[in-house]
Amino acid sequence: MLNFRRCPYRWYFLLILLGLPASARGQTALERFEFQEPHMGSLFRIVLYAPDKATAEKASRAGFDRVEQLNQIMSDYKADSELMLLCKKFEKEIGEPVKISEELFTVLSQAQKISELSDGSFDVTVGAVVKLWRISRKTEKLPDPKALAEARKRVGWKNIHLDATNKTAKFLVPGMLLDLGGIAKGYAADEGLDALKKFGIDRAMLAASGDISVRGTPPDAPGWKIQIGKLTRKSENRVLLLKDQSVSTSGDAEQYVEIDGVRYSHIVDPKTGVGLIGHRSATVVAPKGILADSLTKMAIIQPPDKSLPILEKQPGVEVFLAVLENGQEKNFASKGFEKLLQK
Repeated sequence: MLNFRRCPYRWYFLLILLGLPASARGQTALERFEFQEPHMGSLFRIVLYAPDKATAEKASRAGFDRVEQLNQIMSDYKADSELMLLCKKFEKEIGEPVKISEELFTVLSQAQKISELSDGSFDVTVGAVVKLWRISRKTEKLPDPKALAEARKRVGWKNIHLDATNKTAKFLVPGMLLDLGGIAKGYAADEGLDALKKFGIDRAMLAASGDISVRGTPPDAPGWKIQIGKLTRKSENRVLLLKDQSVSTSGDAEQYVEIDGVRYSHIVDPKTGVGLIGHRSATVVAPKGILADSLTKMAIIQPPDKSLPILEKQPGVEVFLAVLENGQEKNFASKGFEKLLQK
């Protein structure tokens, strides 16, 4: 069993369960190979099945190179990334629309769709309040009310205008900061796997911290086994069996702060500008990583009775939620979630 954990600032709850290499079972000529590299502030891992080591190495190199290319576009830590240059363009005033790359347009377009679906619970314009909350987590003090109010003026997904014809973006409020932390890794997992295709690799898994995408299945197996980590030590073990799907988990098992006796998550609610209160997790299975990643934020921020009915209507999407209330764990799941569990 391979254990994956999130980097310190992002919680991780998923474990990948893999069997013996195909060659050990004697059923196929494919061999299992595994590679890992740090990207986007997290450990990215590729597991693939290939006919030989040379093919596996070339394919994994292409996958990691694609991930790093996307990091150069979407990082909010690199001052010269395309994302940060876009924010800088509208730092002081509203100017003319800016031409952006196909990749950034794809992510921002998807973000807008999920923002509308979630009534703003998912919002990539939260950069200004996230920046304040990072300071609060370090100082263990709530943000200054005036500073928070000022930052919240620069949050609002409707204040980004995207032109699909010309592939341009325009901010309608100056000084907005974008944070793609809730969608970029899922997209990178998709794209990294797609990069393997030209090498004939159609059985692979890419784990981007808590965002995992799989293609095909391991040889002689019906799917990839992925265990959802426990909210508490007493939680039930649940193992997913996935094929050509993606899964993402968000939560605050490790990343939280207590301020004045109240537990706050590292996950910021766009509507309040501070971390979520309480202890919870959300797991979403979807056809693509970009969708699973972004929908987990909606699932974890909104109450289950609000998010589940909406998420259940999305094609190919299944959800599992765990919430700790008064020391007791409460679980909520979409109607088709149990069908994904290994029997």
